[in-house]
Amino acid sequence: MDSPGAIRAVIVDDEPLAREGIRLLLAGDPEVAIAAESGDGPGALALIRRLRPDLVFLDVQMPEMNGFEVMASLPPDELPAVIFVTAFDRYALRAFEVHALDYLLKPFDDDRFHDALRRAKAHLRLARMSDLSQRLLSLLQSYGDPAAAAAAAARARGGPGSEPPAAGAGHLRRLAIKDGCRVVFLSVDEIDWIEAADYYVQIHAGGKSYLHRETMNSVEGKLDPARFVRIHRSAIVNRDRIKELRTQGRRETVVVLAGGAELKVARSHREKLSALR
Repeated sequence: MDSPGAIRAVIVDDEPLAREGIRLLLAGDPEVAIAAESGDGPGALALIRRLRPDLVFLDVQMPEMNGFEVMASLPPDELPAVIFVTAFDRYALRAFEVHALDYLLKPFDDDRFHDALRRAKAHLRLARMSDLSQRLLSLLQSYGDPAAAAAAAARARGGPGSEPPAAGAGHLRRLAIKDGCRVVFLSVDEIDWIEAADYYVQIHAGGKSYLHRETMNSVEGKLDPARFVRIHRSAIVNRDRIKELRTQGRRETVVVLAGGAELKVARSHREKLSALR
C-alpha cells in the first residue's frame, strides 16, 4: 500500500532493463510509490492522462511517440514533473527548454540518480505548498476574512510570508551544464560564485565546480542583480554566500564566502557591496 502523501511516479522506457533499473533504485524510498510503467509513447500518454502522476521518468527515443511528443500532447495543467532518462546528450538543451527537472544520461550511477530525485522531491514539496495556499485562500475568501485571505494570497504568489522565489522575474533560474558524459541541471540557488575562464566560466557550487561554455558577461546579464554581484572582472558572487568583508591594507577589499573562498574586490566594483555594510 502506498504511504499517504507519497510521490506517485511513472517509469517510461522502451527497454525493460532500464525500467527495472529505475524500479530498483526507487524500491527502498518510502516517499515514492511507483504507480505504473510503460514501454512506449502512446502507452505513457494514456497512463499520465489516467493516473495524473506527480513524477515521470521519461525516455526520449521510443517507438511511435518520443518523450517530447508525450509532453507536447498534454495540457499545461496535466503536466507532471519530468526527469528525462536517455543515452543521448544532444537532447539536453531541448529538455531544458521544456522545463524538465533533470536529464539523466545513461549510464548513470546511483548518486546521480538520487541527486535528480532529491531535486524532484524539493520541487514537488514547493508545488504542494503553493497548492495548499491557493486552497486556503479560496476558503478564507468564502468566509470573508480579508486579512487572512491577503496573507494566504501573499504565500501563494511568493510575497511576504511565503517561501522566497527561486529567482527574480525574467532572470535565469537554472543552468544546463555538460559535465563529461552527463548533463547537470544546476539551480542558481546552488551557486556560490562564478569565475571567468577565457570563453568559459567556472561555476562553484557546494564544494564542486563545473566548466560551462558561456562568457562572463553573458552569464552576468542573465542573473538577478539583486542576488548576484560582480566584484571583479573575473568573479561574480551569490550575495547570500557572503560571510565577511575584509579590508587588507589601505586599498584592498576581500570577500569571504561561507564556504571559505576569499575573493578580491576590484576598486571599480566596491560600491556595489556598500548595501551589505
